[in-house]
Amino acid sequence: MISAKRVETEKEREDAFYVRQKVFVEEQDVPVHLELDEYDQSAIHFVAYDDEMPIGAGRIREPEPGIAKVERVCILPQYRGQHLGNLMMENMETYAREAGLTTVKLYAQSYAVPFYEKLQYQITSPEFMDAGIPHRAMQKNL
Repeated sequence: MISAKRVETEKEREDAFYVRQKVFVEEQDVPVHLELDEYDQSAIHFVAYDDEMPIGAGRIREPEPGIAKVERVCILPQYRGQHLGNLMMENMETYAREAGLTTVKLYAQSYAVPFYEKLQYQITSPEFMDAGIPHRAMQKNL
């Protein structure tokens, strides 16, 4: 059974990092020192599972009052196209609303912009490079 949740244990946190390692470091060649950063200690992490196998990850943090920054959203390649990104974003947006945050910002890899647009995010920047990958800034009011 597929599920997604806010990370509550060290094992769940390691599971989220495992997915990020597979997607960003191994698949997309993002250097580890850029993928794992100083925000990992304070961010709220989320993980998706297929039964007990970790298959998705993401994190959210509050860089300024009232603003949620969604980061590191990823799904293992063999699970893409099954609406798991929607499930991850739904969990993170629910957390943001419950925390009283009013705006969600994110940096989408350019290929993923249509996915976020379907979730009502709007582009707020020209394309820019981050870790050697084209991105666009996007945001949504909750």
